[in-house]
Amino acid sequence: MLIFPTIEVSGLSENTIRKILFDLKTVAVVGLSREKGKASYKVASYLKKHGFQIVPVNPFAEEILGVRSFKSLLDIPPEIQKTIDIVDIFRPSEDVPQIVEQSMCLKEMHHNLKVIWVQLGSINEKAAEVAREGGLIVIMNKCMMMEHKRLFK
Repeated sequence: MLIFPTIEVSGLSENTIRKILFDLKTVAVVGLSREKGKASYKVASYLKKHGFQIVPVNPFAEEILGVRSFKSLLDIPPEIQKTIDIVDIFRPSEDVPQIVEQSMCLKEMHHNLKVIWVQLGSINEKAAEVAREGGLIVIMNKCMMMEHKRLFK
């Protein structure tokens, strides 16, 4: 049996982060850019290559990384909404509350969403508290790609 040292990431143990990244495979990427040089594009591309299903959310794009893009979380068809495990947010801190609000609607409608992941440089404690009170795990100011590389490479 492997024993991993435990460190904290957003108040969660390393083992919890590992389990999230191993078990949860459908990620709505809010703010996914069409530009290959942008962090959101690089992260989503990496996730897709490592077995994650991505659902792009960008109101200005029809398709990103060969996947249909949607204007908002609530514009995603219900059959796709109900598969989303993680909402990965690439938006400024001030946009996070609205995205958390939409995420809470998805959770209420489909009972599948488990994690709000807010990328590096974006912090909104008030929105995080709303999500936690609604039963979601919140990881903030961390990069999914960097955490995946660290834990699985």
